[in-house]
Amino acid sequence: MSRIAYVNGRYVPHADAAVHIEDRGYQFADGVYEVCEVRDGALIDEERHLARLWRSLRELAIRAPMGEAALKLVLRETIRRNRVRDGIVYLQVTRGVARRDHYFPAPDTAPALVVTARSIDRAKVNAAAEAGVKVITTPENRWPRVDIKTIGLLPNVLVKQQAKEAGAREAWYVDADGRVTEGGSTNAWIVTGEGVIVTRPAESGILRGVTRATVLEAAQKLQMRVEERAFTVEEAKAAKEAFNTAATAIVTPVVAIDGSPVGDGRPGPVALELRRRFHEFAARAAG
Repeated sequence: MSRIAYVNGRYVPHADAAVHIEDRGYQFADGVYEVCEVRDGALIDEERHLARLWRSLRELAIRAPMGEAALKLVLRETIRRNRVRDGIVYLQVTRGVARRDHYFPAPDTAPALVVTARSIDRAKVNAAAEAGVKVITTPENRWPRVDIKTIGLLPNVLVKQQAKEAGAREAWYVDADGRVTEGGSTNAWIVTGEGVIVTRPAESGILRGVTRATVLEAAQKLQMRVEERAFTVEEAKAAKEAFNTAATAIVTPVVAIDGSPVGDGRPGPVALELRRRFHEFAARAAG
């Protein structure tokens, strides 16, 4: 079955989906996005994803393309038309189509909305996660407003490619003080020798990850010790465990950092437990 995309009010074959050449997302990366997990046909943590979407739009003064109820219908219809049971749904909102000019276009310019959905082989993803991934570290070089989920992802693209060429899956950004901020497409965590789960606070310097928030709640409800504080690369390399979180990765153990094994170089029990039990705590949206 061919895939279907939603593009500015129409459901069209994925192969034919297109936006105008003067869409500001194409010209300026003037837009935001969200990626939401679909599991057993249900959207996971949908309310948190939409709350972050509305915040990103407000921070960039982009008008919402439609109301929340209508957007939920579009998400579900895109998932249904693509017959996705396990996978992801991606939505992107830009400031719309207007003559190329750095200034905002006229207030009545309609924002643009694109939604796609695709299936993911859950067994394959689980097998990869249970084997663990390698990460490298790289100096932080992004703009300060990483709290906004903007489509301006060129620095992330470059470090993800750098990681791939180094035989790793992810790159962790490191700030000027030698402390890890987050990954190119994930939030970063460690587990200390004392068994404390540590992740950087989301007040500044990182994206307030939706999966991150659910993992924090899950860890606390499972009576695991958690600290929100910055940690150095050296502390991470000496940690008992490390892992990444994201909607597309859930909880993925990290087994090596810059070529140095984390712990015994195998996925740790804390990360594996959080991954196994994540969906007990995540919100499942009705279809």
